[in-house]
Amino acid sequence: MFGVPFQYTLSRILLARLEYLRETFQIKEGDFLTFDALRQAAQCVGRVIRSKADYGMMIFADKRYSRHDKRSKLPGWILSHLRDAHLNLSTDMAVYIAKEFLRKMAQPYDKNGALGKKTLLSQEDLENMITGPDGEMLL
Repeated sequence: MFGVPFQYTLSRILLARLEYLRETFQIKEGDFLTFDALRQAAQCVGRVIRSKADYGMMIFADKRYSRHDKRSKLPGWILSHLRDAHLNLSTDMAVYIAKEFLRKMAQPYDKNGALGKKTLLSQEDLENMITGPDGEMLL
């Protein structure tokens, strides 16, 4: 995700809502806008994963997500997966971490929930997967 999805602040509807929140609940404009933007970001992350067998990666490509005041407003289930070591990365380091994650997640998945003995496929496993019973290449 590039940027923080803040609302268009010149909208009359939003301005009326902000005025109501300020007068009724003493909620500051900046607090509401930040909360709403991070709620939308969390919804985007939630759309990546829908079942146990799903995996995905969401990259918060904006330095503002590394700030405690922004990060602390994300839901706990997202915060539990955000590691301090993965903040403010260079592009090369982010690509490396993404490749490692995808390599690990691309392993066979047993839908019955049993864990296999192997954690990563070997070269021999890959060759067996792409070779048919007669030794002919399937791909």
